[in-house]
Amino acid sequence: MTNGSLPDFLIIGAPKAGTTAVHAALTQHPEVFMSQPKEPKYWLCDDAPPPDWRGPGDRHSQQEWVWRRKDYERLFEPAAVGQMRGESTAFYLWNRGAHRRIAEHLPDVKLIAVVRDPIDRAYSNWQHLWSDGLEPESDFEKAFALQPERIHAGWAPFWRYADLGLYGEQLMHLYQYVDPQRVLVLRYRTVVDDPRSAVDRACRFLGITQGLIGSIPRDNSRDFVETGWRPKALGPVVRIGARLGQFAPPHVWRKASLPLVAQLSGSAEAHRPHLTPEARQRLLPTFVEDIDRLSKITGEDFGDWLSTNSRGSFAQRARLTSVSQ
Repeated sequence: MTNGSLPDFLIIGAPKAGTTAVHAALTQHPEVFMSQPKEPKYWLCDDAPPPDWRGPGDRHSQQEWVWRRKDYERLFEPAAVGQMRGESTAFYLWNRGAHRRIAEHLPDVKLIAVVRDPIDRAYSNWQHLWSDGLEPESDFEKAFALQPERIHAGWAPFWRYADLGLYGEQLMHLYQYVDPQRVLVLRYRTVVDDPRSAVDRACRFLGITQGLIGSIPRDNSRDFVETGWRPKALGPVVRIGARLGQFAPPHVWRKASLPLVAQLSGSAEAHRPHLTPEARQRLLPTFVEDIDRLSKITGEDFGDWLSTNSRGSFAQRARLTSVSQ
């Protein structure tokens, strides 16, 4: 256990790779205390306010960052004696500064990195922002290609559809600061296809009792929003509202936006289409070298990510797994 009110472990990434599901599962474990909010983002900061990101909704979401040390420590004070304390900020894996800060201030911390097929992850990332009305580009591949332009414009990390999936590069940097023995790399497919095994593996890594959690809740996937009049008419309204939301407490815009965002999808029956093999083939060159790097540094084969077949969303995969069982 670490000294004071600081975490014993962190779920460090990646975004849209199942971190929310793993966080929710561990929250149910009696020997674990997970922070609320789930994603405080403290180690992205140097005890200073977050960067002035300028993408749609970025400034509103920055209000939710916990960047003061005393506020961060306060998150873990309710933990019972003997409980493992943890938090989940999916951007820690990507952020190089976070690696240094974590190593410096949490020398014994354990880290869980959940990784997902980088193209499926990017597609889910885009769909999350598109379905929330924040992503203005209705074509995923076009949005993917806009990354350099958006970085130059100062948009937040969540808009980096390509960079967030370069896990090999990220882990190589992390291992310069943290002993690889203190890092568990957990595959998204295990979280979906064999949740009991995924949770037990995490528990074994953390040194807590296995076999107490038998399932993992659905992750924070969104209902699919089809192109058409709804996103054209309501999307700009959402983006304007998110911009104005920076001037109000975070919960105010969150609550006010719920009915508006719900109207974007129109129907919960709409299902996100799989990426075509042709689309995956066009995107694969971005990740081929890094997938090989990840395989080498982990000793695990990630060659299945080179396939041109899309694996679908959490709900779609879970449904297939249930049918096969």
